[in-house]
Amino acid sequence: MDAQIRGSTTIVELLRRYPGGEAARLMSELSWACAHCGGAFHEPLTMAAKRHACDPRAVLEAFRSLDDADGPDPELVRRAATRVRQA
Repeated sequence: MDAQIRGSTTIVELLRRYPGGEAARLMSELSWACAHCGGAFHEPLTMAAKRHACDPRAVLEAFRSLDDADGPDPELVRRAATRVRQA
């Protein structure tokens, strides 16, 4: 892909960017319903991470790794899926 995934990249942009379902599968692994939730469809990636109590940096890394040949490694997905306590 040409453009790097940023925190401002929206859920719908991610789904369009990966028509083979890679982004939707990652959202599923993170236990996010965003791929099917009309309310959050145009939400930026980092806002979705915060709404789901996930570390935005780990989530961003996981989605960026979709462009890697092997995709995100299981440890990265685990970190991105870990719920963090909000202060």
